[in-house]
Amino acid sequence: MNKWKRIEVELQGLQEQHLYREIRVIESSQRAHIRYRNRDMLMLASNSYLDFCDEERIKEYASQVLAEYGTGSGGSRLTTGTTVCHIQLEETLARFKGRESALVFNTGFAANGGILPALCRAGDIIYSDELNHASIIDGCRQSRAETVVYRHNDMKDLERKIREHSGQPGLIISDGVFSMDGDIVDLPGLVELADTYGLLSMIDEAHATGVIGAAGRGCEEHFHMEGRTDILMGTLSKAIGSEGGYVCGSRTLTEYLKNRARSYIFSTSLSPVTMAAAKRALELIEEEPWRVRRLQENIRWFCRVLQENGIDVCSETAIIPIRIGEEEKAMQVSEVLMEQGFFIPAIRYPTVKKGEAMLRAALMATHTKEELAAAAEAIAAAIGQESNSELRKE
Repeated sequence: MNKWKRIEVELQGLQEQHLYREIRVIESSQRAHIRYRNRDMLMLASNSYLDFCDEERIKEYASQVLAEYGTGSGGSRLTTGTTVCHIQLEETLARFKGRESALVFNTGFAANGGILPALCRAGDIIYSDELNHASIIDGCRQSRAETVVYRHNDMKDLERKIREHSGQPGLIISDGVFSMDGDIVDLPGLVELADTYGLLSMIDEAHATGVIGAAGRGCEEHFHMEGRTDILMGTLSKAIGSEGGYVCGSRTLTEYLKNRARSYIFSTSLSPVTMAAAKRALELIEEEPWRVRRLQENIRWFCRVLQENGIDVCSETAIIPIRIGEEEKAMQVSEVLMEQGFFIPAIRYPTVKKGEAMLRAALMATHTKEELAAAAEAIAAAIGQESNSELRKE
């Protein structure tokens, strides 16, 4: 008997459906230009939106902390795993987000997997946008609350479903910037409903921090609603260029999570070096607001040149979806672009729905207008080339 037969058959099926995934090994630091397949390529898929992963001042500061504190934390946050660096980062995060307190988790996934089960219990309702990130979906499942999914960014549907569960306590949660489509939550509508019906409001700002808002502080700044959301959760691994997740809110919230969030209590904490890198990155966003402005200028420019090349796109964020459709075609377009020196993988099911494969362009503040114009032309040509190839087959 072949005990692995079922899994082997499933893997073969993924290959036949063009859904099989393989690891891409990058041979340099994460930056606007990377080394891949032994050649220089323009990175158009990284979440390091401000190009902080390879920033010299961040590396220098992290090196100093490495020399003083070493490589690891040695334990969970509640035993031996909290250093001065952890506290300093949390204080910096709270100030940056305009909140009383902050708490760092090991990842954004761990943050959502800790916050939601801690705050929501049997008898509660979690109202979750249908396009929320997998970490939110899993966090909802891990809680004992009932999850009610509402149509994407549809406040009328959300209110209708809240009324169907009138009187039940709970929480509304949404991505701030949605990780595939790059659109922004209707924060005014969501917060108004939460306040009207006595529900907690929670926003995942993973792709918003450092990207939207005049100074890169995220959704509340974008909508001029500072301090209005009950719970701000986010990550340190995207625009911040480090690692980890976090939550910002009242001291009551963070003290409760210290005592109830299992992913916080039972995980060895992140390295002091990682904490230091994130702290210095946040300081640089405050010290050099041009970085956020440059990123926002690049977003507008790239959308414009894509449109001029016949690609229908529109985005206010660093995530720019270029819709292809069929998984095989998306893979072929991506490979053509890779061969030309543009690193932009295809996004396929289950990350997006079947038949809705896309290229997910992700911009950096350090991309030049010339690089983005060249990329736009190459993307349009590659899509056109594959479309013509399909017509010839027919």
